[in-house]
Amino acid sequence: MKKCIFTLCLFLLPLWGGRVGLLYSIEKVESPSLNLTAYFDVQEGRPVYWLLHKGDTVIRPSHLGLTIRGEKGRTDFNDFGTKERPTEEVNGLLSGFVMTGSERFIHDSWWEPVWGEERRIHDSYHEMLITLTQPAKERYIQIQFRLYDDGLGFRYIFPQQKNLNYFVIEEEQTEFAMPGDITAYWIPGDYDTQEYEYTRSKLSEIRAIQENTNKANLSTTTFSTSGVQTPVLFKTNNGLWMNIHEAALVNYSCMHLNLEDNHVFTSHLTPDIDGTKGHIQTSATSPWRVIMVGETAKDILASRIVLNLNEPCKIEDTSWIKPMKYVGVWWEMIAGMRDWSYTWDFPSIHIGVTDYSKAKPHGRHGATTENVKRYIDFAAKYGFDGVLVEGWNIGWEDWFGNEKDFVYDFVTPYPDFDVEGIHDYAKSKGVKMIMHHETSGAIRNYERWLDTAYQFMRKYEYPAVKSGYVGNILPIGEHHYSQFMNNHYQYCLEKAAKYHLMVNAHEAVRPTGLCRTWPNLIGNESAQGTEYQAFGGSVPNHTTMLPFTRLIGGPMDYTPGIFENDIHKLNPNSHSWCNTTLCNQLSLYVTLYSPLQMAADLPENYERFRDAFQFIVDVPVEWDTVYYLEAEPYEYVTIARKQKDKNAWFIGSTNGYDPRTAMIDLSFLPAGQKYTATIYADAKDAHYRNNPQAYTITTKTVTSKSKLRLFTAAGGGCAIKIVPKQ
Repeated sequence: MKKCIFTLCLFLLPLWGGRVGLLYSIEKVESPSLNLTAYFDVQEGRPVYWLLHKGDTVIRPSHLGLTIRGEKGRTDFNDFGTKERPTEEVNGLLSGFVMTGSERFIHDSWWEPVWGEERRIHDSYHEMLITLTQPAKERYIQIQFRLYDDGLGFRYIFPQQKNLNYFVIEEEQTEFAMPGDITAYWIPGDYDTQEYEYTRSKLSEIRAIQENTNKANLSTTTFSTSGVQTPVLFKTNNGLWMNIHEAALVNYSCMHLNLEDNHVFTSHLTPDIDGTKGHIQTSATSPWRVIMVGETAKDILASRIVLNLNEPCKIEDTSWIKPMKYVGVWWEMIAGMRDWSYTWDFPSIHIGVTDYSKAKPHGRHGATTENVKRYIDFAAKYGFDGVLVEGWNIGWEDWFGNEKDFVYDFVTPYPDFDVEGIHDYAKSKGVKMIMHHETSGAIRNYERWLDTAYQFMRKYEYPAVKSGYVGNILPIGEHHYSQFMNNHYQYCLEKAAKYHLMVNAHEAVRPTGLCRTWPNLIGNESAQGTEYQAFGGSVPNHTTMLPFTRLIGGPMDYTPGIFENDIHKLNPNSHSWCNTTLCNQLSLYVTLYSPLQMAADLPENYERFRDAFQFIVDVPVEWDTVYYLEAEPYEYVTIARKQKDKNAWFIGSTNGYDPRTAMIDLSFLPAGQKYTATIYADAKDAHYRNNPQAYTITTKTVTSKSKLRLFTAAGGGCAIKIVPKQ
């Protein structure tokens, strides 16, 4: 990795020591282009920041700090997200501060990700480091601000010191005061799932919408009715776009946002089992709090601030980390066509049982040797890298019976799954198998088996594991996004790196850019994925929101590629419908970035539409660069990407509810050459509900001066492959 780094310390005042040097002026830092300016002050003992874009307010003056268990004047929330204000002069790490230090740094470098949307990423910011002292407690903290041209990142630093060694967080009190009653694109706050559809509303409407949703029993929200999850997207009344998220979430609790009066969001951390929000041993830092700012929605898509705020790669040899395109034994079970579990004559199998003589085969089990070999043949025929198999190991029969015996040992297959035979067969075909570990939330059980399970994967040459955390977390009372669970996910990730294994975690905490530091984190779910199309159907515009929200923190294993909309054809007991056209599904391979992409439908459905399936066969998972052509959250998004090390470009345009004409400008192509464009487009009469499989495939000659006008249906889209003309 080649870097050019320029670091400059402009101003330094004494830190906490025998004498306190007080600063009374307002501190500020400007972005490299001078478009953004962040200000900092201490007002009545409380730290305050605010943010401007070209003179316009983005964040109004907002308080910073944390409350600590055991110190007087605790600040807390009631059931409606309203805070009780502290009355003590010194309250935790919230008040009683004086500013005693201010430093400035400039940084400019380029770095190359192991995989990503771009070959090289620019990391350029101006930094301001503020030291705050509490004379009454003889302790200090620091707040680190990094201002980029595309947004602000800041975090708390807790240096080790005599009077701040170990503390327990009651709540983080970071505020984000919005510039009025602006438009938000949000999902409700929840400690255990992000699997929601997005709502677009004014800030003033959020509470009423959530209360009505809760009354209809459609939400599992576990805290206030004004809570939302990050990343959350905003559009200001003067047309600016904003996104609030966090970066580098390590050894800390996941942040939600509570909306208070006067359009102020306040951070709200996921509690541990004891109700606390975090246990901190100094020296330590919080995750970065991130505010992205753009003049257009495309600027939000182009931002790399979340990745830049994470540490560089910690894996010395990354040659074993390879993006993959895969198929799998998964959709059959999701749709209810087959079962995850094997049927036994005896009611339950327990760890250590090796006598399968009483086992009774069941025709609905999906992970059979015969069925898996069928997928291996399909993957080999069309050049896919891997095959995922779910429901191959004992334990599913108890889990779906709600007995919660947690007999998963992650190495013992069902009798009809031949581990050795499948390994040899896949290897002979040049196909890798992808492991599946469903923990069902039993964290300690999984950690006990982790080394054994990863050794098993190495033995049978599985390069990647899809881990799952469906259901309530054990120990009972823990949440999916608490500090305890975030440490578990990190433990699994770092241990997997030691075994040279890639991780694709489902139902885990939403990504915060850690894939830069640990690029074996090859994918995540952490949002409503394709499976919901089989559970009743996602709304047609759901995938137009994901690039602006969920994908801000890292790639998503959305599992696209469903060609058969009618789930009833797979499962007579189902009446679900996939609310998408076939061409919409093709577009997702470009608009929803992931280095781990699945062709999720059944092989026979792809054979039915062999000509359209060719786009999935051709589309790569590694890229040189990306071009954001059109973007309107909740409505549509059009993205072009150049294949890594190849003269080939791929375009996807994903549409929402309303039919439209996509305007695709090809000026990103190198000038002076002709290209052949293969265009997969919705037919004129296509519709996600009435005629989803109506499409056309055309080819035409294009140049960098070409502009394409392509019809995209309701819930539709288009996909294009462009190569130099022969």
